[in-house]
Amino acid sequence: MEKEITAPQLINPAGLYDPTPNAYSHMAVVPAGNTLVYISGQGGETADGNLVNDFRTQLKQAFSNLATALAAQGLTFRDVVKQTTLVVDHDEHKLKILGEETTLIWTDKKFPVNTLIPVPRLALDGMLIEIEMLAVKRS
Repeated sequence: MEKEITAPQLINPAGLYDPTPNAYSHMAVVPAGNTLVYISGQGGETADGNLVNDFRTQLKQAFSNLATALAAQGLTFRDVVKQTTLVVDHDEHKLKILGEETTLIWTDKKFPVNTLIPVPRLALDGMLIEIEMLAVKRS
């Protein structure tokens, strides 16, 4: 008898290109019985509202903000299965920075599913990136 899978799985099916160099996975499967935790888009602003005009700095702060939100539910980045990334004036240089910083967080290269959406602007003047996440709290 097969053991029931209860933990989320990140999958890169055969027949699709390898997305790991771009720091994401193609699919996430979340078995029933787990709690989904949705985190709204976090930008590069600090708790006091300071926003530095540098893409890498904002990206690091956005990840820090997300880590704070995850920790509030007893979760870490290992519990994230889906990410949506909005980038103002997206280009290959920003994609490279995003890949570098994402690889520092998911050192095992078990990246969440991610959709990157280039946008002309975000909610606040000077915002260069916003990231929302879906995490799984195991039952």
